[in-house]
Amino acid sequence: MNSRLDRRRLLTLAGLTGLAAGLPACGRGFGGKGGDDGKVELNMVWWGDTQRAQLTQQALDLFQQANPGVRVRTEYQDSSPYKDKLAARFAAGDPPDLMAMRFDSLREYADRGTLLDLARHPELDQSGLTDPARALGQVGAASFGVPSGLNTIGFVIDKTLADQYGVAIPDGDTWSWEDLAGFAQKVTRASGGKVYGTNFEPWTVANLLVFARQRGEDFFTADGKLGATEATLIAWYQLVEDLRKSGGIPPAGFIDQNNGASAAQSYLAKKSIASQVIPTNNLISFNQACGGNLVLLRMPGETQGKRRGQSVDTPALWSIAAASKHPAETVKLLNFLINDTEAAKASGATRGVPASSKVAEAIAPGLEPDNKRSSDFLGALQQEKLPASYPYPVGASKLTNILKTFSTEVEFGRTTPADAGKQFITEARKAIAP
Repeated sequence: MNSRLDRRRLLTLAGLTGLAAGLPACGRGFGGKGGDDGKVELNMVWWGDTQRAQLTQQALDLFQQANPGVRVRTEYQDSSPYKDKLAARFAAGDPPDLMAMRFDSLREYADRGTLLDLARHPELDQSGLTDPARALGQVGAASFGVPSGLNTIGFVIDKTLADQYGVAIPDGDTWSWEDLAGFAQKVTRASGGKVYGTNFEPWTVANLLVFARQRGEDFFTADGKLGATEATLIAWYQLVEDLRKSGGIPPAGFIDQNNGASAAQSYLAKKSIASQVIPTNNLISFNQACGGNLVLLRMPGETQGKRRGQSVDTPALWSIAAASKHPAETVKLLNFLINDTEAAKASGATRGVPASSKVAEAIAPGLEPDNKRSSDFLGALQQEKLPASYPYPVGASKLTNILKTFSTEVEFGRTTPADAGKQFITEARKAIAP
């Protein structure tokens, strides 16, 4: 990290500290301090919106009632600036006690020795987690994070549009990428181009992970390396290009990459497309934005590939700073968030299905219908033999922009899928080189 970047981050932190100093115990922006009344004070940070903050606070209220000697000062931030704000806290020697950790950042923090090895704390009960769920936070024999919730990705299809244009929805348990292409082309043609059959982001790593696994490869390996081959990247870019040429997905330039990722802003909600990939924990927001008639399917190609592509994943991990002044109390808080059923009920499904299968089963009957659907969807997957999802290598967070660059070049015909695949592998190896 160069000195200029350090200074900028420290100045950012200083500005945030002044901004947050007058906020109550829960505030947007990092750096606020609480009063000194003899209580052990823990600082907990994450990214998300006001609704997530309110739901999280409901769970924390229960913890603080049971632990009157502990106060949890919570701060949240929008997802885009979160990574830099968290890095600034660590650079300034003022890390939070408990934090939401991006999956693609876990190794970076762990390799620097800045996170607590949870494997050395047997009082943290992870017995309710399946092996794939526990593996999400493991780096070698150490454990540096626990899923804040579980999710996966799936295809949603707007049944209202499919019915309107007389196109049958494929069998979501057995459909192939060719079936997706056929469905998409039929919708586009039947609508006279008013609605495109599908769209999914070719630059989203989660989508490509599934495709690579189906071809027998781990996009990221267990030891933190790039495992995808040039052939798989070429096949991926060619798949998207063929869909575009056939009219199954919108033409070049139709999709604004800066449109925003919220359900309300999506092209699915605008009825411009009939299907797309979403994280399953976002089903409720997308279904509400789209009129309430979305069908949730597994990813295509699961029964045709060399092996399964879908995996159990997490929107974020909970990690504890190695430099926490109150590690025992922070572990106790994390244990509560993982294993307390009433806390899970209070915090809702904003972070996905509870990581503990015991807790997930306990709260399932009271979930809102769409959250129940996504919970059942993930529960069924966890009963199947799925590939592990490994923490991303250091530098992997750069790959989205690299993928986006080459995806755009292919989209506008400035390069071929073959050249894009070759160039991506070269650039990706540089980004995650040790």
